[in-house]
Amino acid sequence: MHRYEYKVVPAPSKGTKAKGVKTPEGRFALTVEQLLNQMGADGWEFQRAELLPSDERSGLTGSVQNWRNVLVFRRAIGAITTDKDEVVATAVPGPMSEPAPIEAPAPLSAEVNDPPMASGAERMLKDNGVEELSDVAGMTEALKARAERQTDEDAEPDETVKRD
Repeated sequence: MHRYEYKVVPAPSKGTKAKGVKTPEGRFALTVEQLLNQMGADGWEFQRAELLPSDERSGLTGSVQNWRNVLVFRRAIGAITTDKDEVVATAVPGPMSEPAPIEAPAPLSAEVNDPPMASGAERMLKDNGVEELSDVAGMTEALKARAERQTDEDAEPDETVKRD
């Protein structure tokens, strides 16, 4: 049993200039040939060229469907057969051969499900969908001090005015 990994690269959109190649068709063919030879040297086997749709944003809210030409390559992932004719896959070194380790999420503790509490009193009777970000309930100390200063100023008579 053979196992493969695949690589898809965008097809060239225009040819590159080269000595002795004069026509646009020749330049384009040379560019494709160079890409195929480069991928083949890295162990990739050309499979096919595809024309695929791609939905992309257009403006603020619109979208447009563009068609993209891509080249599909594959290479075999090494396989070793055992005496029982079982296939054991061995990874070929490359960027896609080693999957990233997956970590299990940490279990939820009982504290996560407890309702939020402030100063020993329950602040929220039911969830109204609004997240409360601070522990401030009522007036803050700064507002209380300002209110006291204002009432003291209103209560004291103005000493700068002299009465005869």
